[in-house]
This record gives sequence, structure tokens and C-alpha cells, in this order.
Amino acid sequence: MKKKILSIVTATLMLACVLTGCGGKEGGTVATDGSTSMEKVIGALGEAFEGENDGVTFTYNPTGSGTGITAVAEGRCDIGLSSRALKDEEVQKGLTGTILAYDGIAVIVNPENPIADLDVETIAKIYTGEITNWSEVGGNDGEIVLIGREANSGTRDGFESITGTEDVCKYRQELTSTGDVITTVANNPNAIGYASVASVKDTVKAISVNGVAPTDETIKDGTYQIQRPFVLVTKTDAELSETAQEFYDFCFSEDAKSIIESAGVVPAN
Repeated sequence: MKKKILSIVTATLMLACVLTGCGGKEGGTVATDGSTSMEKVIGALGEAFEGENDGVTFTYNPTGSGTGITAVAEGRCDIGLSSRALKDEEVQKGLTGTILAYDGIAVIVNPENPIADLDVETIAKIYTGEITNWSEVGGNDGEIVLIGREANSGTRDGFESITGTEDVCKYRQELTSTGDVITTVANNPNAIGYASVASVKDTVKAISVNGVAPTDETIKDGTYQIQRPFVLVTKTDAELSETAQEFYDFCFSEDAKSIIESAGVVPAN
């Protein structure tokens, strides 16, 4: 009788193994929220992680860095995504930011614009309204239309911090996503904007800054001046779920490096 019972139990376990799949992780979710600039890299990492773990669901909510940081602090997601370093007050609220990669912030103009290079000082003068016409910097006669991001944007925070234009930019439009900035500049010959290098499309032109083009090499060696970190944000004193922790670890693995690079940004490790 005991042998018969043991055989039934063994058969049941084998059937369960066949039905659920043994040897790999099954099920679980990973919820991320935040920076729209990180869409390409976090999407690629999430897709690869799902592909290696049957039944796992990865989600990304593109709300902007500030909103993503708030979401993880309030427990509405597992991992927040920020395209800026955490502020002191955010760290004091119990959050930890870990740099995943470095991304250049491209200064973009319409392809019809003949301007190919500007220095940081000139870019600052344009965004603060000191320079208002493209003819003042060697371009065509036309009023410069300033396009930027909303107040909670990590891209805006990085751009303004590096150019020294915090709270003094004279934006014509403040848009809520990287894609919107690119589309708006692509549709206006007199517009100028800024966007993640990884997100720039051929519908706009990324100009050089101080004679240095925004490339993987110049971002890595630091010669391209306008760059910022891509950060994964977690609660300092709270453990991630098993699945979320595995995704977090995967992001910093050797296997993830090529995925990060293919997304157009430079791995931090």
C-alpha cells in the first residue's frame, strides 16, 4: 500500500512538473514606473527578462521621473525609473537610486536648420531668452521656438542643471514626453529642443555641443558635456518581491550589458 501511495505521489509531482515547467522561474510580475527617456532601454531589458522567464509579466508606465519616484515611494510599483540622480530629500524619505547607465541629452533642431554646433553658454542664452533669433548664431532669420519638458522631467532637470538655466528657461511649450518633444521639433523649422540621445530619430538633427557630437564614445569618455544618469529607484529598507529582485539583478548582469548598449546608452558597470 505504501509503495502504491508513493507511486501516486510521484506521478502527481511529475505531472505538475510537466504542466508548470521545471527548471525555470514561473509566474510573477515586475512593475516599473517613471522616466519616458528610459523607455527604450527598460523596454529591451523587460522583454529579454520575460523571454527568459516563462509566465513572468513585466510592465512599464511612462509617467516621468518625478512621478516614478513618487510611485515607488508610495508602493505603487516595484522599481522607479529616473533620468536624474535622486535629490537629498528623496533619499531622506527612504529611497535608494542605483545608476544603470549614462545617457546623453541631445540638443535637437529641425533638419532644415543649418546650425550644426553650439556651445553650452550659447545654448543657455537661447533658453533664457537672451538670444531670440537664429540669425544671431549664424542661422536663418527666424524666431527661435523653445521646446522643453514638464517640471517633473528628469531630462529637463539634467539639461537645466548642466546649462545653468534652472527655473529661468523661456519655454514656448513644456511637453510631457520625449516623443512629443521630438515630434514638435520635427514639425517646426525654427524649434529647438532636447531629448535623450537614445530616443533621437532621423526626423530631427542632434547638434554638436562645444564641437563634440553626442555618441556612445563621447558619453562614455565624458567629452560630451550634456549627459545624465539613468537610475533604478527602490525603497531602501524594503525587500523587492522575488521576481522584481531577479529583474533588478538581471539589469546589472553581464548579459544585460549588450542589451543596454543596443538601446543607445552606456552601461554604468
